[in-house]
Amino acid sequence: MSEADHEVIVIGAGPAGAAIAAQLASRGRRVLVVERSHFPRFSIGESLLPQCMGHLEEAGLLDTVQAAGYQPKNGAAFTRGGESTAIDFRHKFTPGWGTTFQVERADFDHRLIEAARAKGAKVEFGITVTAFRADPDRPQVDVVDESGNASTLTARFVVDASGYGRVLARLEALERDARQAPRTALFTHVEGCPVAPSHDREKILIGVHPDDAGIWYWLIPFRNQRASVGVVGQTERMSAYGDSTEARWQALIDAEPRFRQLLGGSRPTRPIAELGGYSADVTRLHGPGYVLLGNAGEFLDPVFSSGVTIALKSASLAAPLVDRQLAGEAIDWLGRFEAPLREGIETFRAFVDAWYDGRLQTIIFHADAPRDIKERISAILAGYAWDRRNPFVTDSARHIDTLADLCERQAASRASGSGTAGARQPDAGPSPETGR
Repeated sequence: MSEADHEVIVIGAGPAGAAIAAQLASRGRRVLVVERSHFPRFSIGESLLPQCMGHLEEAGLLDTVQAAGYQPKNGAAFTRGGESTAIDFRHKFTPGWGTTFQVERADFDHRLIEAARAKGAKVEFGITVTAFRADPDRPQVDVVDESGNASTLTARFVVDASGYGRVLARLEALERDARQAPRTALFTHVEGCPVAPSHDREKILIGVHPDDAGIWYWLIPFRNQRASVGVVGQTERMSAYGDSTEARWQALIDAEPRFRQLLGGSRPTRPIAELGGYSADVTRLHGPGYVLLGNAGEFLDPVFSSGVTIALKSASLAAPLVDRQLAGEAIDWLGRFEAPLREGIETFRAFVDAWYDGRLQTIIFHADAPRDIKERISAILAGYAWDRRNPFVTDSARHIDTLADLCERQAASRASGSGTAGARQPDAGPSPETGR
């Protein structure tokens, strides 16, 4: 290949950008990360999944995260109309990490990119990408700094990890219908969120609106009685709760009894933010001399905190392929990167769709789910959406349909007093050894 200014240019310094920069720099590659913002900067996506821990370890970033003193996380708690239930990620089908952290992304992202810099990656903030020219050998990126100085950077490979900026998706006209209903999230950080015996701070709390199952809430505890709080629902439904962002957020919080109780004495530490139309997809995740990671390619929904997991998974898949391509190998980017990455994304999509149409809520709030079924669902919600031994990965929609139907019939039988003796349980598939 021809000489270039840099071997690899990474657009974006979030988790995906930091992870792939750290891995490639550790392999001796010359990496430049360009980031439009200045870190630390605010971001949501603060509840990690246990699958992330393995990817952070692979990138050499796990020690950085463990040393930060973040709030531990071991699962998810759910509340709906006075009902409560929980899923413990330590009890799951897939071996591997069963615990992780709740993180304030301003600090988390900053620590990760500084750790990548310490491994040899060059990082420049305040740089905006304005144009891109794809090429299998010498892709080029036009950039401008905050003083208006423009330049053209030549690389041997370009990685787009720009997150919601979706730089190459826009510049290469890759965007397509995300196949998700238009939804809006209202969110902020609060202080004074209590440490109460009834509130497990080692679990994200997910609530359901008492009158509209399509509106849901998150409460992500941090250290020192701080938390991230958000509400998500279809845009037109959310707009009916007030004339301003602040009014809508407060009215929605007041509408859910558990959230109203927990947040009664809390205070927002930043203005209520509103993000709509966040779902995105692209026609392809790779092209001549480039690849798209994480949210730069596809983003589903915040409901199961899959964003950072998908970002780190994409970096894990791409890093060795970029390294091998730079070494002169011909890489099957469709078969080795895009197809396997999208397989896990489609698993998450099936769970997101089932949450909003009510099937997954029926399953999660079911009182008598068999242990092996719960462990398979726990594995998906812990981020292990690529484990093909799990039938909820290989045939997600069918297993969700079957299980939701069974739960509904059992609930109807209990309500009528007829019992459920002899009801056939869905096929759970094989069981691997217990993970950590």
